Amino acid sequence: MGTQKPRILPWLISQLDMGQLEGVAWVDANRTRFRIPWKHRLRQDTQQEDFRIFQAWAEVSGAYNPERDKPDPPTWKRNFRSALNRKDVLRVAEDRSKDPLDPHKVYEFVTPGVRDFPESDTSPDTNDRGSTSDTPADILEELLGDMVLASVPDGGPSGLAVASEHPPQLLLSPSVDIIAPSPNQTPLENPLRQLLVTEEGWEFEVTAFYRGRQVFQQAVFCPGGLRLVGSEAANSTLSGQPMMLPDPGMALTDKGATSFVRRVLSSLGGGLALWRAGQQLCARRLGHCHTYWAVGEELLPDGAHGPDGEVPKDWEGVVFNLGPFVADLIAFIEGSRRSPRYTLWFCIGESWPRDQPWTKKLVMVKVVPTCLRALLDMARVGGASSLETTMDLHISNSHPLSLTSDQYKAYLQDLAEDMDF
Repeated sequence: MGTQKPRILPWLISQLDMGQLEGVAWVDANRTRFRIPWKHRLRQDTQQEDFRIFQAWAEVSGAYNPERDKPDPPTWKRNFRSALNRKDVLRVAEDRSKDPLDPHKVYEFVTPGVRDFPESDTSPDTNDRGSTSDTPADILEELLGDMVLASVPDGGPSGLAVASEHPPQLLLSPSVDIIAPSPNQTPLENPLRQLLVTEEGWEFEVTAFYRGRQVFQQAVFCPGGLRLVGSEAANSTLSGQPMMLPDPGMALTDKGATSFVRRVLSSLGGGLALWRAGQQLCARRLGHCHTYWAVGEELLPDGAHGPDGEVPKDWEGVVFNLGPFVADLIAFIEGSRRSPRYTLWFCIGESWPRDQPWTKKLVMVKVVPTCLRALLDMARVGGASSLETTMDLHISNSHPLSLTSDQYKAYLQDLAEDMDF
């Protein structure tokens, strides 16, 4: 006969009384309020110790066996939070998870004397997700949680790996009913997890400008990465889907500018490679043409502060990281006026257009991961309405979905908690 799984409240109260877990403690003399360390994985100083209470519960509840299972702190934390959120006798009294020095949450027993009668804990300790008591920060931290983007394929320059040309497309339409997670029913598969499937291609919208004039735009799914090339003669054995920039003769009337643009395109050689590696986007130039990059607004690059860097020639360089984007998206949902940036701008063959019109540059290329655009659009809509909304994350095999803002937040939370930075 198997050992009965312990109830979380009696177990937690015993841990608080023993005081052996760092940061887990009563905060008042009556022992009705207690604190739990709550450091988000988006922080760079996260350590294994920050998840000790979550691991302890995972072990005692049978969800984790150190001798058999691989450590999974995000899941431990999610299950612990879900179990507490289902207890009517508890509430989050203070959320200090953003405290730079001591991130934690303070819980409070709302029923007098309940901590002295743990047997009154009768609600199920399931790991259902989508609790309405989750904070916006938790919601979005879990949103992109498991996000392990496309793996780096073998071969090619530095193992060029790019998510399919179509960023995750999440179509939300009233034609499909998605039931919101509730405490009393088994949660459905999180549709946003499509973002994490390496086989699912991300869509990238690529736009090229010659002297400020748009001459090319194409949205593509490229699981192995993409390469911006200047001619069909570019090395076809390299990794990444080639995208040939057009000849300037049809777009420019200035013969001098046309000649210079052609010279830039010819110096691209094997191309400007862009691919997805883990939770980052990486770039590398495979020709002699110097290229500068920056993350900016979708309508125009940021010319006031200069480039974020130069694309390296002999090794891969990180040009985008999901961490800052997720952090900024969390802040945006919580009321920040600054929306997160996700648009990559490349200035090819010339120095970055600092303090001068970018439209004077010979070749500028804009790359938009349309899944990130869709996530931001959904956050904007969700903040203004609780009605069902549609969105398209542009994933290769996405299906129409219908979500309310609350459902969207819950699904985001389910993902972001597992994000590995």
